[in-house]
Amino acid sequence: MRSTDGTLSAQDLELLRKGFAANPAYRLAQNAVTRVSVDDVAINREIINSTDHSLSTLLDDWKVTNQERSGRCWLFAGLNLLRVGAMKKMGLKDFEFSQNYAMFWDKIERANYFLEAIIETAGRDIDDRTVAFLLNEVASDGGQWNMFVALVNKHGLVPKAFMPETHSSASTGRMNSVLRNLLRQGAKSLREASAEGVDAARAVKSDILEVAYRVLCIHLGTPPDQIDWQWIDKDKQFHRDGVLTPQEFAARYVGLPINDYVCLVHDPRPASPAGRTFTVEYLGNVLGAPPVTYLNVGIPLMKDIAARTLQQGEPVWFGCDVGKMMSNEYGVWDAELYDLSSVYDTAFTLGKADRLIYHETLMTHAMLFTGVDVLDGVTRRWRVENSWGADKGKNGFYTMNDSWFDEYVFEIAARRDALPEELRVALGAPPIVLPAWDPMGALAR
Repeated sequence: MRSTDGTLSAQDLELLRKGFAANPAYRLAQNAVTRVSVDDVAINREIINSTDHSLSTLLDDWKVTNQERSGRCWLFAGLNLLRVGAMKKMGLKDFEFSQNYAMFWDKIERANYFLEAIIETAGRDIDDRTVAFLLNEVASDGGQWNMFVALVNKHGLVPKAFMPETHSSASTGRMNSVLRNLLRQGAKSLREASAEGVDAARAVKSDILEVAYRVLCIHLGTPPDQIDWQWIDKDKQFHRDGVLTPQEFAARYVGLPINDYVCLVHDPRPASPAGRTFTVEYLGNVLGAPPVTYLNVGIPLMKDIAARTLQQGEPVWFGCDVGKMMSNEYGVWDAELYDLSSVYDTAFTLGKADRLIYHETLMTHAMLFTGVDVLDGVTRRWRVENSWGADKGKNGFYTMNDSWFDEYVFEIAARRDALPEELRVALGAPPIVLPAWDPMGALAR
């Protein structure tokens, strides 16, 4: 007899045991999955064998980058997008902007952003949900397209050689734990100082930022304020640009009009109407920069804009839920890549909207589209440049079947003039403000 008070009785447990033991398919699945990964058991060989890695439009002829053990995907994807034009302009086969330089300024700007948020919310209870969220998410590595643009606009860029990777840029965990300790301690001091007014709190903030800057210099190195830039191109020709500030270097070698780009998202939740702009409370890094703003559109339009951009010779920055239905071994993403329903004898029925609502999906990673396969006007596959190094996927690149785009791609950065006129007009509407913990802000966490 089953329990009537909600507890698991001995009879309940016996029924579960007998139910499992009575089915030979369950025992067979147990034998397999206790020996190897469930992904090796559930993988759909038909999809693997039928996924062609050739595409009608392919842009990349360069090596992938590697973010190592850090959450800098959004910076890597942004810098990978910008390096395409820089390589062409300088006549180089291989080039990287310094990801460490960009991260240094993101960390100090984000520390300031966090401390200002603490001052602004100092009158709320410490258990207020927004305050709790701010304290929980301090010193994250993640970020968004608008945050990347804000860093480039304010701090410029430098070649990787002028601020190379360090132990802590490639493995941020320990550095971040020190920053979290420092900034949470600072939050306590700021909340106490705020009783004497904003000026008093900001005086305390200045001291905290001095220590944060010191910590970052110790872990990442000191960012250069100027560089002496010269190089030899792929044809063995020597070039010299002389002494440049990072802002001057960016102005000279960033060929894309990044301030004209907008973020298009696919948020199918009933409370998120299409054709409207959104922002997320306390999502940002550089105070005073334009807010992170999204325009909610349908997947067909997002695909169309991404495909047309690629066909015009430009890669596309995008955000997705990377861990779902992917294979590093085969370099493939497909919405049905793993037949988990057959392994577990159950149906997984949540659609994209419900997965967002019930915390089963969110944006976790940013990458570049560098190719697309289009047949009779219909997209079939996408080429993806990842930032996990050359030992993952196919030398660091992946093939995404179109079904995966539908289910797990959430965002692209696109030129404003790629939008239909009515959506360009919609960009001017005041955005709907989502709470700080909304999943549309997840990529920054």
